[in-house]
Amino acid sequence: MPNFVFVLDTTKKPLNPVHPGQGRRLLKQGKAAVFRRYPFTIILKEEITKTPKNITLKLDPGSKFTGIALVQENQVIWGAELQHRGQQIKDALTSRRQLRRGRRGRKTLWKLFNSLQELGLPIETGSGGLTKFNRQQLRIPKSHWQDASCVGQVPDNLVFKTNQPLLIKATGYGTRQRCRPNKFGFPKSHAPKAKFFRGFQTGDLVSASVPKGKFAGQYVGKIATRFRPSFVLQLPDKKFDVHPKYLTLMHRNDGYNYAFQ
Repeated sequence: MPNFVFVLDTTKKPLNPVHPGQGRRLLKQGKAAVFRRYPFTIILKEEITKTPKNITLKLDPGSKFTGIALVQENQVIWGAELQHRGQQIKDALTSRRQLRRGRRGRKTLWKLFNSLQELGLPIETGSGGLTKFNRQQLRIPKSHWQDASCVGQVPDNLVFKTNQPLLIKATGYGTRQRCRPNKFGFPKSHAPKAKFFRGFQTGDLVSASVPKGKFAGQYVGKIATRFRPSFVLQLPDKKFDVHPKYLTLMHRNDGYNYAFQ
């Protein structure tokens, strides 16, 4: 589990991370609300005047993985590894034109960097040679998120305050295929135009409270929606149908899977 909880002010600007205990107190006192589940982030309900300490977001972009690290002075307070789905996209587009595949591959690498520039934190990115040199000088083992902390100018006494990076895997939002053929190639069904039904979409992380029946109990898992009040709740060891009135949204499907190392 993470050692810090990220905090946003009322304008969604980042503040200093806080200890999980302090984050729980803010939530219980009603002074904050959950903004995101992965990474766990809370947003304050009242405006404050404190200014955050110097936190730098460092990236180590690669063709298959991008390492992400937050460094505060000489401490690495958070890390993550993002696995790209570039190879999956490449395999799916082998029958398409070469120019379209090449254009997608060139733009995928820096899309994350361009999006993170909107956060307002200073961002550093650099060459693989300098990153490797810094890592070897500090005798840090090879991993993507630790490589990210070695990007650019690195203090000699760099300290890691976390050892459990958040593993992020790009999965996409679904399929582009609108018509589903049978084994002979004839169309048998079509994907609906709408994505949401009763406020849910396929892939959402939900909490299910089933009051009665064979599957009565509390569950946390992802759902596959149908355009009727009967969704499929997918758990690691089983799946079953559940009515949407028993579901509470925990994390919206954003095209990624999350896990801790």
